[in-house]
Amino acid sequence: MVDRLKDKVVVVTGSTLGIGKAVAKLFLAEGAAVVLNSHRDDADAAAVMGELAGERALYLRADISRRDEVEAMVAEILARYGRIDAIVNNAGVNVFTDPLEMTADDWRRCFAVDLEGAWNVIRAALPSMLERGYGNIVNIASVHGHKIIPGCFPYPVAKHALLGLTKSLGIEYASRGIRVNSISPGLIMTESAEAWLASCPDPAAERARQVDLLPVRRIGEPLEVAYTALFLASDEARFINAADILIDGGRSQLYSE
Repeated sequence: MVDRLKDKVVVVTGSTLGIGKAVAKLFLAEGAAVVLNSHRDDADAAAVMGELAGERALYLRADISRRDEVEAMVAEILARYGRIDAIVNNAGVNVFTDPLEMTADDWRRCFAVDLEGAWNVIRAALPSMLERGYGNIVNIASVHGHKIIPGCFPYPVAKHALLGLTKSLGIEYASRGIRVNSISPGLIMTESAEAWLASCPDPAAERARQVDLLPVRRIGEPLEVAYTALFLASDEARFINAADILIDGGRSQLYSE
């Protein structure tokens, strides 16, 4: 199937690498005009725009933790396209630390991006969506929003809150044509996952250990998350709202042996 998002205008935050990049590429292939975003103009942003160059791909720099930058980005999108049909809030940051050793800056940084960042984008775009009576929002949450892994504080707190934001807004605006859903990926082989494995004392052994933890016996791919985002952002999912879809190969349902 092609053109599942034909003529839709979609914003994908954190879309120069990993899951966000896979989402942007797939959405473009499915006929959408896609606004890519990052908090910095770097080699990754240049590379992805070189790869996706075309009239339906637009890159806008904005730090989603800064409300003023997000509002300026949304205003530019509305001036250019006249509407925003869908948002994929993918931008995030891993903050893993001991609770009592965590600094105030660590706490603020985690919530400023992983929770408030998504809300900043939604809040800026929501009035125009409500005016049209149409809008699909997909928040990229995490299995950390469902299960707790020791040593990962405060990231799971922010992701639990993001799930709450998703459900609350989905119910709040359901009767006005707005759908808000989320996706909770498990271990996905992004650039950051590759870097983490490479940092382990024995990368091959750690990769094998992670694979053995998964019932499907393999690590997920960014494109697999992107296809779920495509479904939720499309009108195929028009009766799905305030829901979360786990993409973790079944690991979160497996009783620890």
